[in-house]
Amino acid sequence: MYSPGGVREWIADDPDEECRAELEGLLDAAEAGDATAASELDDRFSGFLQFGTAGLRGAMAAGPFRMNRAVVRKAAAGLVAYLAQTAGPDALVAVGYDARHHSREFAEDTAAIVAAAGMRARIMPRALPTPLLAYAVRRLDADAGVMVTASHNPARDNGYKVYLGGRCADEWGRGVQLIPPADARIAEAIAATPPAGRIALADGYETIGEDLVDAYVRDCVAAVPPGPRDLSIVYTAMHGVGAQIMRRVFRDAGFARVIEVAEQCEPDPGFPTIAFPNPEEPGAIDMALALAGRTGADLVVANDPDADRCAVAAVVDDRWRMLTGDELGLLLADHMIRRGAKGVLASSVVSSGALAALAAARGRDHVTTLTGFKWIGRVPDLAFGYEEAIGYCCDPGAVPDKDGLTAALMVLELAAGLRAEGLTLADRLDELTAELGLHATSQLAIRVSDLSLIADAMARLRQNPPTSLLHAPVTYRDLAEGTSGLPPTDAVELSGDEVHVVVRPSGTEPKLKCYLEVRLTPERSRAGAAARLAAEIRMMALRGQMQSVLGLG
Repeated sequence: MYSPGGVREWIADDPDEECRAELEGLLDAAEAGDATAASELDDRFSGFLQFGTAGLRGAMAAGPFRMNRAVVRKAAAGLVAYLAQTAGPDALVAVGYDARHHSREFAEDTAAIVAAAGMRARIMPRALPTPLLAYAVRRLDADAGVMVTASHNPARDNGYKVYLGGRCADEWGRGVQLIPPADARIAEAIAATPPAGRIALADGYETIGEDLVDAYVRDCVAAVPPGPRDLSIVYTAMHGVGAQIMRRVFRDAGFARVIEVAEQCEPDPGFPTIAFPNPEEPGAIDMALALAGRTGADLVVANDPDADRCAVAAVVDDRWRMLTGDELGLLLADHMIRRGAKGVLASSVVSSGALAALAAARGRDHVTTLTGFKWIGRVPDLAFGYEEAIGYCCDPGAVPDKDGLTAALMVLELAAGLRAEGLTLADRLDELTAELGLHATSQLAIRVSDLSLIADAMARLRQNPPTSLLHAPVTYRDLAEGTSGLPPTDAVELSGDEVHVVVRPSGTEPKLKCYLEVRLTPERSRAGAAARLAAEIRMMALRGQMQSVLGLG
């Protein structure tokens, strides 16, 4: 329960006038007997917004359990304290931001706090995609990077992602999101910071020059060799920051037939045409699909608002649909192998088993990691990595993180090459599934208002895991115990010859996520559309079974 005195103390040191007024209004209402206001204060003062692996993310509002300038200033001060211990007093921090509400303010406050501590801060010249921040950490040899973004979350949210490099990371961790124990150490440092209003700021930070943006574009374009470019593309930036760079990348790489969804290609933090700015959400790419239908385009390409993810829609089985993250990951991996890329292939534990099957068939090394590019990006000798949530790392030497810009360019290169041979992405998918077997994937995501429901469901699953799914035996593994290849994580895995399931709480939203995979043998997969229909029927049955097992509606 909130303390009126604690609320007043926070207000006194909140640097944001609007946030102070917001809390004063809530406190006045609560003290006058407004139960809704009191409940809201209970929530906002239930703790400090959790600084987990990668950083902070939450709704923008006043109070310690929300995203606001006071919380960001304390987070920046905690990061500075951590850097003083690990990198030294002359640490260099690169700071980027997207076009969401308050992103620039949060970024400028961060840079000013770094500068006030006597360290070096360099801030991006304008709102830019997240991959450019990861690129900057490596190119500038920065000891840390901060990206202010909530990626594909709703308009009310913002976030604070932290990357490590320079003296704070080994060879394979430079420019990658932080992992334990660094996150816990930074969280401890944040807890020890003074109130936000007493944290010093200074103007001595620098602005990163346009030459870094130019270098990123050159490296992005250089990642694809010359070849066919005859392809018509519909592109949407989902009201984010992707279009300004994507236009240059498409043009410089030779892809001239690009039709933009004009209503969605300029930054707008309100996301007026879509409820959730996530290409995976139902309806999110409807405007792009309609435009593709009217113009006869070959492909639809979509970035999420910070352009670290890439979605692609194509005609499959005589209808437009978005390729799953696993389908696109398989296509990209196969393409890179055919191009002669050297190194390891990697995918997360919640992604399809198709990549491992491809690696085995091609005699390549494959690594399974925990969920997130904080793990994929640090795989030694990485050639290509992906996870099912439409995140792809196609040029790990430049950006050891998911990058929706280079991924989009790789897809266009692949599709244009296939088109020159009279083939499509769907044709190549059929080739691969006939060889490797169909790996159909889907997700059951259950949103809750009470986080204890997620903990209860995980406990029930661990106490009484199913021994069979789809009438076939499955083995149970609790990933919280760790394995020889994976650190401990709060997840459960159910595996069989015909099915694979991973259940875990979401790391960024109040959801329980259940990642589902149905596998058909190569013999059964050669029927193409009929095989996909058979897998879809089995997937519906698997969804129903898992919903019953978890006991959540």
